[in-house]
Amino acid sequence: MKNKKIFIACDTKSIKKIKKIIKNTQTSKIKIGYKFGLEFLNSKNGRIFISKLKNKITFGDYKFSDIPNTCSSALKAIKDLKFDYCTIHISAGFDALKAAKKTSGRTKLVGVTILSSLDNKALKEIGFNKEVKKLVLHQAKLATKAKLDAIVCSPQEASMVRKVFKKEIITPGIRLLGDKVNDQKRITTAKKAFDNGATSIVVGRSITAKGNIKNNLKKLIQSLK
Repeated sequence: MKNKKIFIACDTKSIKKIKKIIKNTQTSKIKIGYKFGLEFLNSKNGRIFISKLKNKITFGDYKFSDIPNTCSSALKAIKDLKFDYCTIHISAGFDALKAAKKTSGRTKLVGVTILSSLDNKALKEIGFNKEVKKLVLHQAKLATKAKLDAIVCSPQEASMVRKVFKKEIITPGIRLLGDKVNDQKRITTAKKAFDNGATSIVVGRSITAKGNIKNNLKKLIQSLK
C-alpha cells in the first residue's frame, strides 16, 4: 500500500461537505489526497478554503487547455494555493505543455488524456479519426516528451500507458463492485486499476455520494488486498 495513493474527488461547492469528506477519509492504511474540480475551484469560497488547507495532498483539477502563454499565466495565478498536483489537457499541444511545465515549479504537472466519459463513438462525433486507445497512447508519448510529472488516463489504458510513460499514472473511472457507471464509460475497480499499472486512483461518488464515507473507504481499501 505504501506506493499507492487514493485521491478523493471533492465534487461539490459546499465547504461543509468538503470538511465532512476530509474528516471521514483520514487513514494510515494508504496515502490520501484531495482532488478539487472546477465546481469547487470556481465557487465563491473555494480558493479561500484551499489556501487555508494544511498538511494535505492537494490536486487542482483545472484541466487547463489554451494557448501556451495563457496556460503558463494561469499556473502563475494559482501558485499561492501551493497545489501538489495540477492538470492540463495534453490536447493543448506540445508548446503549451512545455510552457506550463516551465512555470509549474514544485507543483506536479499532470497531463490529461482522453476523458473517461468518452468512447470511440464520442470521439468520432468530435472529429477524431483515431480510436481511444491509439489516441491515448499517442498523448502519453507526448507527455513523456514534454517531461510532465504525471498522466491521467482511464484504468483501461493504464497498462498500455505504462509502457511509454514511466512516472505517475492517475486513473479516474473507479467504481466499487455494484456501483452505477453514471456518466463515465471506461471504468473498472480500484484493484484492477492498480494491477494495470496505476500509481494513484481518483474516487468520488463511490466513496462520498451514498452511505457512510468511512465505511465506503474501508471497503475500497480492503478490496485492494
